[in-house]
Amino acid sequence: MKREDVVQAQARAAKMLEDQGIRLTEEEKRRIEVADFGLNRLNLEGLELITYVNNDRYCAKELVLFPFQTCPEHLHPPVGSDPGKTETFRCRAGLVFLYVEGEPAERIRASLPEGSEPYYTVRHEVVLHPGEQYTIPPGTKHWFQAGGDGAIVSEFSSTSRDEYDIFTDPRIRRIPEIANG
Repeated sequence: MKREDVVQAQARAAKMLEDQGIRLTEEEKRRIEVADFGLNRLNLEGLELITYVNNDRYCAKELVLFPFQTCPEHLHPPVGSDPGKTETFRCRAGLVFLYVEGEPAERIRASLPEGSEPYYTVRHEVVLHPGEQYTIPPGTKHWFQAGGDGAIVSEFSSTSRDEYDIFTDPRIRRIPEIANG
């Protein structure tokens, strides 16, 4: 990703948060992480997030999804004696289509990102509207997509160790690589 693309996505995410009454400090706005997962298709497969706190006991984040943007399928594995991240997603704005392991939906409402279809394998659908939440147990494959207005999700979890996340798509690089220019 180019630095200018990151700055634009940070500004767009900050505005979405502000429009929902979620205020960030200037320093937090600069710390918004823009993850394109190394796929260079941010608006299709990507995620913007701000981490408020992440320590050895708990983590709190805001996840911002642009319209129809998808966070690719992944799971949070055990790390040492830790069983893996438990996370609760609480929808704050928009509509979120969350897919987890379990009985597959007859027909899912999300659209699989073109060219990445084989890497989206779980189809148990959970639709989150503002004020609704869902808890994902450790080691559970999941992916999620925003509806047409984008979405904001508050994440409350055990310690986040993003560098250990396991993605179904072998092309994915979780830690962003940003080029100047």
